[in-house]
Amino acid sequence: MPKTRLLDPAAIARLAGLQLKARAVVEGFLTGLHQSPYRGFSVEFSQHRQYMPGDSLKHLDYKVLARTGRYYIKQFEEETNLKAYLLVDHSASMGYSSGTVTKLEYGSLLAAAMSLLLLKQRDAVGLVTFSDKLTGILEPRSAMGWLGPLTNNLEALEPSGKTAVPEALLNIAERVKRRGLVILISDLLDDPEGVIAGMRAIRHIGHEMMVFHVLDPLEISFAFPRDARFRDLETGQVISSRPWHIRDEYRREMQQFIEEYKQRCRENRIDYRLFPTDTPYEIALFELLVRRKRLM
Repeated sequence: MPKTRLLDPAAIARLAGLQLKARAVVEGFLTGLHQSPYRGFSVEFSQHRQYMPGDSLKHLDYKVLARTGRYYIKQFEEETNLKAYLLVDHSASMGYSSGTVTKLEYGSLLAAAMSLLLLKQRDAVGLVTFSDKLTGILEPRSAMGWLGPLTNNLEALEPSGKTAVPEALLNIAERVKRRGLVILISDLLDDPEGVIAGMRAIRHIGHEMMVFHVLDPLEISFAFPRDARFRDLETGQVISSRPWHIRDEYRREMQQFIEEYKQRCRENRIDYRLFPTDTPYEIALFELLVRRKRLM
């Protein structure tokens, strides 16, 4: 897929307003999709669906037929294909950044762009925010005007509190009974056993699940060039260290941490993707479209 500068996190960070950023990301993504070998996605997942025997011909899009020779049915506002729930972690650790974008800023824009893309497909989108407890719940809606409240809530988030991913997942498993797609956006800096147990609870009641594991590049590489003092954003504990003395061991531990999530998610049929905060947004959006196509 052709890359566009507007999908780069550093370039997007210079724009003002989360809704404007989300629109720039999604419009750039859809433009790239039209120009890519995956062009079919941009037709199927915009405002049309493929004609099926028994569909009324009055809804056939004759302009698309004349242009492409393919049969597509126009979809309308009331047609909702999917219910999606976005779970966004805004605990204190999500406030970390080694560059221009914090994990929370990256995750919030990811959630906003996914919301817009899903709303364009006539899907219903809900939002759940959490740190050490649930801090906000917006029930799913499918109207395009719903993007405003979603982005307003995301834009108001501040990094605070300790990470409590298992509690958020279990809470949602109890509240949300109708099957849908649950998308978790978090740094997952929590007990993996508890997190996986929460994910299993989500899967047990029939939800499909995607996990976008957001980490800062330096949290993965530990490539700090000089002596450093590290402060835990959630506990305030401070440790002084010479990073190059512990870098190899740190990287082994971090890789093991990531691999455990990958493996356990695979065992439970959960889509897991690692997203350093310098990763272009179109990768996540394409992953979402692929998963959505499998669910239709």
